[in-house]
Amino acid sequence: MYLQSTVKERVKVEGVGLHKGEPASITFCPAPEDTGIHFVRRDIEGEPWISPKAQFVKATQLATTLGSDYFSVSTVEHCLSAVTALRIDNLIIELSGPEIPICDGSAKDFYDALMAVGVVEQEQPRKYVRVTKPIYFGDGEKHAYIVPYNGLRVTCEIDFDHPEIGRQKIDLDVNPQSFGEEISRARTFGFQKDVDRLHAAGLALGGGYHNAVVLGEDRVMNEEGLRWQNEFVRHKALDAIGDIATLGKPLLGHIILFRAGHDLMNKLIQKLLENEDSYVEMELGAGLTDQAVVQKTLWV
Repeated sequence: MYLQSTVKERVKVEGVGLHKGEPASITFCPAPEDTGIHFVRRDIEGEPWISPKAQFVKATQLATTLGSDYFSVSTVEHCLSAVTALRIDNLIIELSGPEIPICDGSAKDFYDALMAVGVVEQEQPRKYVRVTKPIYFGDGEKHAYIVPYNGLRVTCEIDFDHPEIGRQKIDLDVNPQSFGEEISRARTFGFQKDVDRLHAAGLALGGGYHNAVVLGEDRVMNEEGLRWQNEFVRHKALDAIGDIATLGKPLLGHIILFRAGHDLMNKLIQKLLENEDSYVEMELGAGLTDQAVVQKTLWV
């Protein structure tokens, strides 16, 4: 898909917010060409909006939060993951409050809602950021790279000292089908001791067994178990795909992560944007696969 796209019609997703545990909803709405992605706070006078761009990332602890001087939108990564994978360029996302609903802790509800109404092509070409030189950001044992690639690819590896997790890796070319089948249902996860501590501090009040994989000292606490044995690293890939949206344009590149989370992803994207000789902004013609177009137009 090389033309810009939006959704065919409005569609609503409801649930509760992760942090406050209060009812929360978002509505995906069609938007004109060259609009980009806008989160709109309908509950605030003047209905202010903010775009998912790296400079607006306000916090990265437990989730990605966008913010300005007087309002914020938190836990944006799961819905943005579905939007990115479905290659939606122009979208108004109306919010009933400060939080995106956590749903079941994955991107499934957002992906299913968008698939149900469908995505429609527009007339203007997509505008890509194509990585031309490798970029690296590291912090101790955490590492994040972005390197040239003919499409969008994500490689994630995690390493936890827990018998249910251990070392896991996933490598994925991201497209609507692969995301729907391999990534969209992967739930966020946490440790029971941390959940108890957060609840005691009045945080993560909407979190629990119904919307996260919760780990005890040596086992998964959820009665239904895991959706995949490596559901943990699949969710890390889901988060990364959502955080890619803060680039502001669709990416042609390969993200490689080891023990990285939202903070490292944000710093990696900021570093890419600061190094203007490491990427080009470009349009691709319609009607061919990503790889075919890039090979014909760039790799000669």
